[in-house]
Amino acid sequence: MNQAVGWATAAARAPGIVKTGFVHRDTDQAIEKLAGSLGDDLLSLVILFVSSGADAAAVISEAVDAFAPTPVIGCTTAGELADCGYGEDQIVAIGLPSSHFEVRTLLVPDLGNFSAQDIIDQMIRNRNEMAASAPDWKHEFSFLMIDGLSTKEDELTSELAVGLGPVPLFGGSAGDGTHFGATYVLMDGQAMQNAAILTQVRTRCPIKVFKTDHLLPTARRMVVTKADPANRIVQEINAEPAAREYARLLGKDPEQLTTFTFAAHPLVVQIGGQHHVRAIQRVAGNGDLVFFSAIDEGLVLTLAEPRDMVSHLEEEIAALTQTTRPDTILGCDCILRRLEAQEKQKTGEISRLLAENHVVGFSTYGEQFNSIHVNQTLTGVAIYPPEDG
Repeated sequence: MNQAVGWATAAARAPGIVKTGFVHRDTDQAIEKLAGSLGDDLLSLVILFVSSGADAAAVISEAVDAFAPTPVIGCTTAGELADCGYGEDQIVAIGLPSSHFEVRTLLVPDLGNFSAQDIIDQMIRNRNEMAASAPDWKHEFSFLMIDGLSTKEDELTSELAVGLGPVPLFGGSAGDGTHFGATYVLMDGQAMQNAAILTQVRTRCPIKVFKTDHLLPTARRMVVTKADPANRIVQEINAEPAAREYARLLGKDPEQLTTFTFAAHPLVVQIGGQHHVRAIQRVAGNGDLVFFSAIDEGLVLTLAEPRDMVSHLEEEIAALTQTTRPDTILGCDCILRRLEAQEKQKTGEISRLLAENHVVGFSTYGEQFNSIHVNQTLTGVAIYPPEDG
């Protein structure tokens, strides 16, 4: 890789503004060691990305005591973005120092029953409070973590957009490895399902919120002719059984469809001149297709083909590092990107790029960007050193 893209290996990186720590989930006194890694600086917030193999409830309960009085939030993952790039069975800790970050967190405890107006009102109050506390800090972003099996990401993200004002939002849906059994968000010492956590940040550090994917739409299109939108299930495509028709368009046997197939041959919708992925999660036993994001009858889906993941990521990181190199990039990377990298034996190269550019975060069941919920993307925020040093 051209060294202009990367700026330091993970091992050689000098201490940064954003504090990070990484441990294997089975490490003795794991949370205590993470607390030591984050150092003695006063922190506004600690974020934990917890392997689905760990006891998330125990992790957040212990973390509340270990990091007190700093608030601790987090979620379970479909893999971690750690000091080695793509990681497994890790707990990743991120600390935002009070010297550079003012933070407010907002819990949505029940995604099946929430008042959008109450959330919007609180978002506005939070922004006003932070502006009063740090009037000279001009940079803001919002970060969302949400139960990745709730099927409520589209609805909540759309509602939150009203309260964002000019502030960019990114986020990720909590994961459960490749099991798709149970996902959790972590706050107030508890591991919660069917919930979401919105973090609003005001900082003296310049930031850039971004979304990227390496997909190119083709000319091959299909129409959803029968669906169960509430459960993100497509029953028919082009008036044919969904899995069978999707397989036919790929020239494959329906019995050969796997998660790797879906990662390599994604479907996109065109919205406002841009394409957004509507990723397939799995084939149901009856031949229906279960999706990761919103789907409806009459929707026109376009088959997309991936570019080379490595060269595309190099280009995207080069754009983020063109004028100033970020201190840290906090990223939410779709599980389908990780699976594609594995299938194409690109994991090592992708991991090297992530580690060299200090991309930390987690692999998700979906991503959020401003007002939309998407799939098969990398969303995140690049955090740069402040202009005043």
